[in-house]
Amino acid sequence: MNDPVYKKVELVGTSAASIEDAISHAVEKAAQSGEKIDWFEVVEIRGSVRDGKVGNYQLVLKVGSRLP
Repeated sequence: MNDPVYKKVELVGTSAASIEDAISHAVEKAAQSGEKIDWFEVVEIRGSVRDGKVGNYQLVLKVGSRLP
């Protein structure tokens, strides 16, 4: 059987700059742990507000890696 099976892990990425940076940071950190990340999905977006402006972006994302 050649159909792949994936492991899915939930992460929280943060960034003061942007949503994209929060995603990139989380995916890159997961890849540094030795995981071969094949895909990701964002399941929550939230952030903090400081002095009436966005202070920090926080995203919950799930990353998938193929099992051997």
